[in-house]
Amino acid sequence: MPQQLTTHNPETLVQKIRAWATELGFQQMGITGVDLGEHEGYLQKWLDAGYHGSMEYMARHGNKRTRPDELVPGTLRVISLRMDYLEPDTQPLEILAAPHKAYISRYALGRDYHKLIRRRLSQLAERIEAEVGGGEFRAFVDSAPVLERAAAEQAGLGWIAKNTMLINRDAGSWFFLGEIFTNLPLPVDAAHTSKHCGTCTACLDICPTNAFTGPFQLDARRCISYLTIEHHGSIDPELRPLMGNRIFGCDDCQLCCPWNKFAHATGEGDFRPRHGLADVELVALFAWDEKTFMANTEGSAIRRIGYERWLRNLAVALGNAPRSETVISALRARSAHPSPLVQEHVAWALQRHGAMPA
Repeated sequence: MPQQLTTHNPETLVQKIRAWATELGFQQMGITGVDLGEHEGYLQKWLDAGYHGSMEYMARHGNKRTRPDELVPGTLRVISLRMDYLEPDTQPLEILAAPHKAYISRYALGRDYHKLIRRRLSQLAERIEAEVGGGEFRAFVDSAPVLERAAAEQAGLGWIAKNTMLINRDAGSWFFLGEIFTNLPLPVDAAHTSKHCGTCTACLDICPTNAFTGPFQLDARRCISYLTIEHHGSIDPELRPLMGNRIFGCDDCQLCCPWNKFAHATGEGDFRPRHGLADVELVALFAWDEKTFMANTEGSAIRRIGYERWLRNLAVALGNAPRSETVISALRARSAHPSPLVQEHVAWALQRHGAMPA
């Protein structure tokens, strides 16, 4: 049953919620209902085209992904929040231009955002519950069948751009999203109904693997973020040379976006780079044994890919690195790795350098 707000002025309550969200480190909050409109049709077309690749979870749950009230019965509102994550001075363009170094998507350099944001969302929900004396709340951070960018657009936080990212006019796209589903009948914010990409196609043009089939259309099967994080098996040999030194995710379509000149640096200490990962050589990371990998990725989003895929990704990057005896020696040291997946990609990398296995 919906929670009544008979003892509260709804507008005053929302003002309090916004203030609490700011105290908890969020930069913006918006509220929408449960109708995500045309986004349901967009998702189905994307799935029908097979653009989700091996991400079978995107096709699960039927319409629950686009209907919050079916995912969590009783939901009336989705509270959408965003938190800036870009750490200053990580020099992403300089790292991308240094093929012997490892490029890791900027969001993954610090602690895993899932836990941090979920904790903050839970704290916000507890404050609201205490204020109104009840209510039901479920917090989500990229962890359930929730179309977070669609909900954020409906809540007025920005627009889904040609690169399929959510862009905010005052903050660019370097931010995380989180949601709270609730049965409180809170006033809703105006949806963002206009796009502000104009004639710009920078993101579509710069994509290393040509993963965009058109504006607002991403074929995940060619996306480096998908290939290095979501994809479990062998990486298409055709795409490997195009991946450069990107070993975990890809930021190219954000780095070139003109709107990101308005991006704000994060104030969250947990998002600061750890273990020197913002500027590190590929060979150094390839030398990590599994124990070192587990220790150095504790509390990091990187750990989710596991050690085997970590080596797979690094092998591809080393195959794209300038030829040197150091690179070849590092690859040969892994040529007899027990994983057939690692062996395959190491052999490919050695072949790229015209070298034989050890």
